[in-house]
Amino acid sequence: MTVDVQDPTARLLAIMARLRDPRRGCEWDRAQTFATIAPYTIEEAYEVADAVARDDHAALRDELGDLLFQVVFHARMAEEAGLFAYPDVATAIADKMEARHPHIFGAANATAGPTDAANWEALKAAERAAQGQTSAMDGVAMALPALMRAEKLQKRAARVGFDWPDTGGPATKLAEEIAELAATTTAAERLDEAGDVLFAAVNLVRAHGIAPEDALRAGNAKFERRFRTMEAMAGEDFPRLGLNAQEALWQRAKATERSEPDEAP
Repeated sequence: MTVDVQDPTARLLAIMARLRDPRRGCEWDRAQTFATIAPYTIEEAYEVADAVARDDHAALRDELGDLLFQVVFHARMAEEAGLFAYPDVATAIADKMEARHPHIFGAANATAGPTDAANWEALKAAERAAQGQTSAMDGVAMALPALMRAEKLQKRAARVGFDWPDTGGPATKLAEEIAELAATTTAAERLDEAGDVLFAAVNLVRAHGIAPEDALRAGNAKFERRFRTMEAMAGEDFPRLGLNAQEALWQRAKATERSEPDEAP
């Protein structure tokens, strides 16, 4: 097989084909399936997001390469199974983007852009209908992180009018779910009601116009930052301190942040 080394995509596809070769390939790569590779695909997507968050452009280049390799891996396995191949994947997304941007690629009199919410949703609804999807809940991937999937499910419901008109409703619902969790008596009940609490919290945050994933990520970062400050203040004695002493350190850590205007609150 002759490969154009000047074409990076052709080179990558040839490498993937060699790795999956039944006689000369890599044992590990040959043994993989869609199901076994999927977790790696998800992991690589998160590593891309992490590189973006750290503003590390060199890492972003490398992580995008890792993510692209995942696409190539899945496409190669699909080609071997006679399902589709990499060019079909590229064609499918190209077709979708052109269809979703008729003001750019369509007729000259098409003026509605992606900022036109009604037009954008109409295009996506037509795509879902063409795929045989009938419920507003169809197409929300089960493999999404639970927090992200909760937000997407709620947004889908909101599209068809099932949503609170303001933040008052979600706030009341959250308080109700917290009370129901407190009243549980069995492990099964606690699991069920804990899920309701988290789902209601997502709804409340969303009602305030905040992406729940962004809010929790910021909350995680704040907690980690303050906890590290506590550890630095106490030194090696920190694990041996009682809860009251640790709480006092927590308050000191918060006060330290507030006294530094350049630091995040």
